[in-house]
Amino acid sequence: MASTWQNEMVRIVRHLVDDLDAATYSDSRLEETVLVSAQMVQLQVTFDKTYTVDVDELLLTPDPTAATRDNAFINLVCLKTACIILQAEAKSKINSSVLVKDGASQIDARAIYGAASERAKIACDSYTRGVLEYETGNSRGGLAITTPYTVEGLSPYPGHLGP
Repeated sequence: MASTWQNEMVRIVRHLVDDLDAATYSDSRLEETVLVSAQMVQLQVTFDKTYTVDVDELLLTPDPTAATRDNAFINLVCLKTACIILQAEAKSKINSSVLVKDGASQIDARAIYGAASERAKIACDSYTRGVLEYETGNSRGGLAITTPYTVEGLSPYPGHLGP
């Protein structure tokens, strides 16, 4: 029987890559890709918990979806998984990205690769943005540097008591 992370994280990834009917990817393929992603995410992000990833045995411990949930880990790993899958899909579309002309008629399939590539870029950008938000504590980093600001009850302007 699959553990909780396998059920939940695979379902999230299916939504992100639009494979809700499981027509394209098997559960075991998605579970393996989730683990590959988990391994990669841990190289980029330091979480409060340390996770052990075993791709050969399809194990992820502790389970990030059980007991004390680690939503940041779950979300970042699922976003990274979607990024990997959609990049692979885009790469597979390169060979079918052709323009065929025969006299006045033509078949242009180049947009297929472009659309798949854009979809992958959006997923990977979402992952990158998620990492940045996690690392900055979901704060609005840089806001104080680029805009006028005040600390509650204090003002940088003499004689002004608040914002």
